[in-house]
Amino acid sequence: MHEGPILGAVLAGGRASRFGSDKAMALFDGVTLLDHARAGLTPHVAQVVICGRNGGLADRPAPDMGPLGGLNAALHHAIGHGFVGVLTTGCDMPLYPAALPAALIGDDAAILHGQPLLGWWPATLALELDAHLGEENSRSIYGWLARIGARVVEVPGLILPNINRPEDLANIAARPRSG
Repeated sequence: MHEGPILGAVLAGGRASRFGSDKAMALFDGVTLLDHARAGLTPHVAQVVICGRNGGLADRPAPDMGPLGGLNAALHHAIGHGFVGVLTTGCDMPLYPAALPAALIGDDAAILHGQPLLGWWPATLALELDAHLGEENSRSIYGWLARIGARVVEVPGLILPNINRPEDLANIAARPRSG
């Protein structure tokens, strides 16, 4: 189990081609999706970084590598700054359940079933991800998960929205909310 500070990383470097505009800056309840994602991680980590956007950590080893480029940047930041691991979320995830970190954090990498950007990544994976990104492969997050044998965590009853298109955001905004 981890002993030490945890880094939070919002993976925000996607092209949002299906969304049609900068998804991270889209508003939900008057707040950008990026700010919702950052706020969701903040209570669970010592620091939050934004990956793949101007003013944040640049994708590593190069731009436009998809979520793995952002994750790689976060893992290297974690290793270089004394963090034991990284909790990640996507910039299009306005909801981050409070119980999620306890379900994800462990000795090995883990993702939430159906949401591979909601994950836990031990910082020691930084060099392995460098090697993976340096090889010929699709750079798919699923290929990376298979390579490292990541756990897939299911949280009964937890269904999180997936925002790919403007209508997805409109549907979430229209849903009644509890609590």
